[in-house]
Amino acid sequence: MYTIGVDLGGTNIKVGLCDAELNIVDKDSVPTGAHRDGEEIVKDMAALAGRIIERNGLSIKEIEYVGIAAPGTANTATGVIEYTNNLPFKDFHIADIFKKYLPIERIYVANDANAAALGEAFAGSAKNVKNVIMITLGTGVGSGIIIDGKIFSGSVNFAGGEIGHTVIHMGGRLCSCGRRGCWEAYASASALTALTKERMKGLTAMGVPSKLFDAAEKEGKVSARTAFDAKKAGDPYGAELVREYIENLAAGLTNTINIFQPDVICIGGGLSNEKDDLITPIKEIVKREQYSRHANKKTEIRIATLGNDAGIVGAACLGR
Repeated sequence: MYTIGVDLGGTNIKVGLCDAELNIVDKDSVPTGAHRDGEEIVKDMAALAGRIIERNGLSIKEIEYVGIAAPGTANTATGVIEYTNNLPFKDFHIADIFKKYLPIERIYVANDANAAALGEAFAGSAKNVKNVIMITLGTGVGSGIIIDGKIFSGSVNFAGGEIGHTVIHMGGRLCSCGRRGCWEAYASASALTALTKERMKGLTAMGVPSKLFDAAEKEGKVSARTAFDAKKAGDPYGAELVREYIENLAAGLTNTINIFQPDVICIGGGLSNEKDDLITPIKEIVKREQYSRHANKKTEIRIATLGNDAGIVGAACLGR
């Protein structure tokens, strides 16, 4: 038997066919067209899944279930997206609508960050680990909590696990959620990009040279990589930006460990490609700051391994 994993994003719909070992046999994507009616988006999801099934010589009967990873608040019990801010979904019965266009009985729905965490726990860097938290460093700070091999999303409104919206600096930077000082406002890739631009503007005003400008020119833009690339080239301003960013990232990770004491924390997103340049200094800070620093057994911090396929694989795990 096979499963279908759907990773629904604001830009693209990605669909993968997975075998029993969660290997992706085939995958494809189409633009989401987020401006459209929600049912039209789901129709495209189902059509793409159908095409993948057909071109692999399979029938619908050979698909055990479909998992859908979507942004926003997902009611896993009812298959309803209660709300998402970048797609036209509010109290949206995504599972029932999907069945209209692809008649597969078992449809599971989860928040995309939670699904990605489940994927890492079943088939990624935390394979065979029961208690895992995944942190994704992107536009925001995504987080997914896996306890005893199952997604934990709270019992009130299925919006639990928003660790990025815990405050690390009271009265600090304004976050997209409306609060000030959220971890996301300091530890996301977007936050590092914004801080780098701000620092470069100041250097320009003072006429101070920096390899930050060389790194940005080479990439064609200022990004979260700019400071890391400048640091590697020996630039003190890049090094200072990276130091500040890592301290803020480590503060939130330490808080997370102190609350949950998971076996493993996986770090994903584009910045995870910095690997040892990111993970080694984080481990040093967390080691000395965590409450359990004197314990023999401690939470392991690892780089996530599923990359851009985390949503597909995680969605394909939802029926397990």
